[in-house]
Amino acid sequence: MSKIDEVKTELSELRRKIRKYSKQYYDDNESEISDYDFDMLMMRLKKLEAAYPELITKNSPTRTVGGSAQREVGVLVPHDVPMLSLQDVFSEEEIRAFVDNILAHFPAAEFIVEEKIDGLSLALRYENGVLARAITRGDGIVQGEDVTANARMIDDVVQELHDALPYFEVRGEVYMKRAAFAEVNERQELLGLKPFANPRNCAAGTLRQLDSRITKERRLSMFVFNLQRSDGRMFSSHTEAYAFMQAQGIKTIANYRVCRMAEEVWDAIEEIGVRRGSLPYDIDGAVVKVNSFAMREELGVTAKAPRWAIAYKYPPEEKETVLRDIELSVGRTGRITPTAVFDPVGLCGTRVERATLHNQDYIDSLDIRIGDTILVYKSGEIIPRVKAVLKEKRPQNSRPYVIPDVCPVCGAHAVREADTADMRCQNPVCPAQIENHLLNFVSRSAMDIKGLGAAAVIALVHAEYIHDIADIFSLHMHREELIASGLIGRAKSVDQRLAAIEASKQNPPERLLTGLGIAGIGRAAAAALMQEFSSIDALQEAARESPERILAVPDMGEITAQKLTEFFSSASACALLDRLRAAGVNFAGTRTERVGAALAGKSFVITGTLPTLSREECSALITAHGGLVKGSVSKKTDYLVAGEAAGRKLKKAEDLSIPILDEAALRAMISEEKDGV
Repeated sequence: MSKIDEVKTELSELRRKIRKYSKQYYDDNESEISDYDFDMLMMRLKKLEAAYPELITKNSPTRTVGGSAQREVGVLVPHDVPMLSLQDVFSEEEIRAFVDNILAHFPAAEFIVEEKIDGLSLALRYENGVLARAITRGDGIVQGEDVTANARMIDDVVQELHDALPYFEVRGEVYMKRAAFAEVNERQELLGLKPFANPRNCAAGTLRQLDSRITKERRLSMFVFNLQRSDGRMFSSHTEAYAFMQAQGIKTIANYRVCRMAEEVWDAIEEIGVRRGSLPYDIDGAVVKVNSFAMREELGVTAKAPRWAIAYKYPPEEKETVLRDIELSVGRTGRITPTAVFDPVGLCGTRVERATLHNQDYIDSLDIRIGDTILVYKSGEIIPRVKAVLKEKRPQNSRPYVIPDVCPVCGAHAVREADTADMRCQNPVCPAQIENHLLNFVSRSAMDIKGLGAAAVIALVHAEYIHDIADIFSLHMHREELIASGLIGRAKSVDQRLAAIEASKQNPPERLLTGLGIAGIGRAAAAALMQEFSSIDALQEAARESPERILAVPDMGEITAQKLTEFFSSASACALLDRLRAAGVNFAGTRTERVGAALAGKSFVITGTLPTLSREECSALITAHGGLVKGSVSKKTDYLVAGEAAGRKLKKAEDLSIPILDEAALRAMISEEKDGV
């Protein structure tokens, strides 16, 4: 392969990776790699394109602004002023070159150096002094998403200005303080939900979801960092605009310095770097921008970034420490997670002494052993990670670490699942799993027991009223005690909760099956199984005596069938089911009778709010006519049935060119069979 072909291959791979990780960051609010690793990929791409300009493509990530407009929050709004990204630099030399280049053209130029908040960019539009619209960055050039309802829930967003200018637009960053983030993730874990990776992801996901009450609960914050447009009053500089905004009650970035020379700019950047760990929120760099608006106008912008501003990205901080132990914890599904415990080190202003080791494969890939000297860093300046083992400092008597095949909590047998890296405790009533298992059972996606939230469940567990899910249905026997103690409220509250528990006994059996917490059995899988079998009892019989019947159910694989067999063959699980049956919980299936075959062999995914059908009713309608309902969109999906407020599933279906049906189109497909077409 020639040199130019090697470069083309590397460019293609770099662009593919950068687009993938950029989409994760901007659109999916998550990322497989750290910000620093992403920046290094982008830097390598820029260097190659500089060396081989003839290989630059129009759609290269170096020529486009990251992100796309989503549909979770509804209306797409055109940008009045483009929300461009900034050019990133990583060295003092690049900062000095930027400043000196500006000074060569404008000797009197002033520079603002301020924190680069790690959050989600948002534009606020005020009309006649009143907040009219809040818009996300979206694609940065053409349009963003209208998130006004959610923005109004943020305390830092001013609803009305003191000076009623005809039009006033500012741009800022929505973020989450570390304390608020910790509270949200604590709640996620209590509910058995996946915790957010970092505050930035949580803030972005919160601002772009549909329920503004969630935005209020999660306590988002916002700093404004730029004036986008002003009608009715002119401003000559960034600092003048800041002064006006502050007089209006708008929260601007307070920690900034005005500088005149490159030396001062670099000192300010270093100063921010020193105190970044002590801030109550996360920053991912420092921004340097020209103060004068007239100079900004003359300097202009490129297709992607302004020429009057630049962002310095701090290198990740790493520390050496000694691994003293590996602790094991057990989650709701019995998954055993190893955690490194090491001598405390200071990282990004916080004391760190623990980091997840994920699973046995991760441990093996690092060859990490107790007693090793390890290199620790914070992924995205937030999540502690073990980067490497310094093997030259390894003790002579060290031994490879293997997660034992015994549950660290209950002592039951633990096994590594086939084709995975996960070790799981095989005891379904393991004490470590109980709280999270209970929270999953009462959740909206399972038994949906109203009023029995995290606080109530945890209180009942700690007071030893509940030891497993069957105990929930015995709480009525303790009514007087519960009222007297006030543990979950007074008489009215207790009676409401007991009534909700009693009502849940009549739930369709797929809800009970979902709530049992069997690995791999969510709502969609439970519904498919209950459509195939007449009851949970029939499913138990099939799982124990003829697992091939499980495999015959669409989308049921060997691992899922094995998990069902293991669960229904377990003595403790059988005892639990007997108690649930005795309590009157519904086990009997209400299988949807097939009345036609218009949808036979076709798979459907349902999203959004339909005009006349609930999702359960729509699912039953599809199933009755031979169709298969799935929980997520994939290349194998035949149709997406979409209603109002359809979110990511709609976008994914559009990206995969999957046909989109509304309720009327779905009914029309069924009617064609009835009409003999």
